[in-house]
Amino acid sequence: MNMNTALERRRLLQWMGLTAGIASTPTWAAKAAQSDRVWPQDSRVPGGVARLSLGAASVRPKFSYNDAPALVLGDMIEWTALIGIPLATAPGEYTLPVEMDGQLRDKRFSVQDKKYVEQRLKVSPKTVDLSPEDNARYEREAAHLKTVMTSLSQPLPMAASLQMQVPVPGRRSSSFGLRRIFNGQARNPHSGMDIAAPTGTPVKAPLPGKVIDVGDYFFNGGTVWLDHGGGLLSMYCHLSQVNCKVGDMLQTGDAFCKVGATGRVTGPHLHWSVMLNRAMVDPALFI
Repeated sequence: MNMNTALERRRLLQWMGLTAGIASTPTWAAKAAQSDRVWPQDSRVPGGVARLSLGAASVRPKFSYNDAPALVLGDMIEWTALIGIPLATAPGEYTLPVEMDGQLRDKRFSVQDKKYVEQRLKVSPKTVDLSPEDNARYEREAAHLKTVMTSLSQPLPMAASLQMQVPVPGRRSSSFGLRRIFNGQARNPHSGMDIAAPTGTPVKAPLPGKVIDVGDYFFNGGTVWLDHGGGLLSMYCHLSQVNCKVGDMLQTGDAFCKVGATGRVTGPHLHWSVMLNRAMVDPALFI
């Protein structure tokens, strides 16, 4: 056997081995691997995100949930709706009318129950009860933030995957959905992810976005809001330094602020929230 024939035979055997390996991969395994690479993850629980397949349509389908337009991504071959499910949502079946090519179609999905961790704490009464002055400030700020949270822009021209970069390295010191009870008084569930990091650590944009609010708030301290398009927003709190202004456009990985301990906190960390169609959802579903 000459050398050229041997080389051709070796290449043929290698090709056969490769194709055999591909053929032996079960279809379900390939589909599972593909679904694992989709962000945000489908989690139909309070505080989660529902990924709903809408099928084909010549233009982007339209529908609302939680009194806000839903984020719809894809193309005319396959559209996918991403629905943020509020923490207060009761488990059950839901039906939403979807406008597709000028016709209304019902889309059904179910929400399952989820028990979040509960934490009971005994603290000084002044930590829980606000003075009249502080309460007045809080109410003014809450009214302003309500307008920020209703921001809606066109979905950014990005891929169907909305995988986010973790904005700062560090240990998760508090998870989304944690229910705190101070001195027997229930408070709102924790609406974000806390990441412990030293003061001054740079915070980086998890996705492309536009700065829509910068402020110093009573509870949140130094705060920045980003608009990622289509009703997908993110918030960064307790900052020691802000290096951006309203209207700035950021790309993934751009540093725009620094970790701090401003507002009502016990130590330096980043509070990171993600909002989808005006519902706070678990940031972990995007990373």
